[in-house]
Amino acid sequence: MTTSDIDDGVRAELNRLRESIDNIDAAVVYMLAERFKCTQQVGHLKAEHQLPPADPAREARQIERLRQLAESARLDPAFAEKLLNFIIAEVIRHHETIAEATPAAPGE
Repeated sequence: MTTSDIDDGVRAELNRLRESIDNIDAAVVYMLAERFKCTQQVGHLKAEHQLPPADPAREARQIERLRQLAESARLDPAFAEKLLNFIIAEVIRHHETIAEATPAAPGE
């Protein structure tokens, strides 16, 4: 059976749900963009003060926090952790790039 063979009511419901998914996907992309704008600022601040790109203690707290949020939202905490680990890795990569491009302050 293909989607052209289904009942009009089922097709309409499928389209409604897919439109919701598309809207949620757009919101996720814009939220990630906002998050990365903030983490870029953190990266510049860290680079200016010669702080390391990664902060393992903060990352561990964030992972635990996100796992708890996932549980309360009925989302698989392991999936949420994988997603955050992916994001953290990208943030660290950005911070390393920023640090490499930031000249050391005089006298350092």
